[in-house]
Amino acid sequence: MRFRDAHIPFGLSWTSPFAKWQGPLAEVNSLDMAVDVTGRALEARGLPPEEITEWTLGCTVPQQYGFYGVTLVSRRLGAGQYGGPWLSRACATSAVVVEHLATQVELGAHATTIGVITDRTSNGPLMLYSSQRSAGGAPLAEHWVLDPMKLDPTTGQSMNDTAENTALDGGYTREQVDDVALLRYEQYVSSLADDRAVQREYMVPVRIPGTKGGRDGKGVAWVEEDHGVFPTTAEGLAKLSPVKPGGVVTYGAQTHPADGCAGVVVATADRAREIGRDGVTAQIVATGFGRAEPAYMPKAPVEAARVALADAGISMSDVDVVTTHNPFAVNDLWLSEQMGYPLERMNPYGSSLVYGHPQGPTGARAITELIHALHARGGGTGLFTGCAAGDSAGAVVVRVDG
Repeated sequence: MRFRDAHIPFGLSWTSPFAKWQGPLAEVNSLDMAVDVTGRALEARGLPPEEITEWTLGCTVPQQYGFYGVTLVSRRLGAGQYGGPWLSRACATSAVVVEHLATQVELGAHATTIGVITDRTSNGPLMLYSSQRSAGGAPLAEHWVLDPMKLDPTTGQSMNDTAENTALDGGYTREQVDDVALLRYEQYVSSLADDRAVQREYMVPVRIPGTKGGRDGKGVAWVEEDHGVFPTTAEGLAKLSPVKPGGVVTYGAQTHPADGCAGVVVATADRAREIGRDGVTAQIVATGFGRAEPAYMPKAPVEAARVALADAGISMSDVDVVTTHNPFAVNDLWLSEQMGYPLERMNPYGSSLVYGHPQGPTGARAITELIHALHARGGGTGLFTGCAAGDSAGAVVVRVDG
């Protein structure tokens, strides 16, 4: 979908740190986390919540009181007269939230909108479905987070299987896969330089109340940086065994589930220049979605990218920076090969392969990092693309002026 007057004000997209599942955010309701992080982000950036007239929640893992959706979030932040939809599209949730907000702005329905995207994979719900036909009337059970990773009901294959299928089709070696994993880790480490100067531009700490003692002695602890990123070396990667016997994908070349949240404001050009840092905006040029053949999920980002680029009226050669949601290193190998784009020009600040994957907000973090990378180089055109369950993917093209 093509847009002409939908902009992300520079500085008005952000992310929390991501924490590996069963880590420090494991007991924090993701809606509570989103309310707290969003409130502090808006306050620090000088945007009153009541000036935002369309609120959208992106969330893929149900939480307590989640039935109330975005109305819970907006009311707790002082904008209770406004609401909006709860959108969920697995790991492409951020892309569909951005598309929805851009559409609202483009149609003139709203001048200032927000997407609050949050997920906690830790302690995911165990769903019990009533069944009178089973023995003794025992319910059917599903672990909301774990079971889908093991089995796509339409193909009978796991997420890891889709990576191995794509690697086999592309003829990728274990060494190629490991090289990409190491490159992404090294890029991530570069974003930590100068006391995390890059990350501090867009990362909002998570506040954990009710902690005995707490960092400040007031019963509040803080998560200020990513938790659970594993140090990666070529020697360490080489020692790992493939997850699937005979395969090329190890646990070092795939992401880990995580907890976290993110936010993105979308506004008209005039409004975005008014509230954005130094009047700079990131125009949302186009969005796109696509699907790959069954059980080849890492291929899907290419299909989504092609749709978004075509709608934007540009080619891959016009793109200055790419960020990806890449749960497997195989994703980036396939994208680089199919689109003719160098691996080293992708994910300058690392990627979800390294810092983890809270599902819904993962794409919003990658889009935020894309905008900051474009601004750091003096402007340009960027592409985010990332895969999702069901061998699908979402993509967003943005343009930042110098």
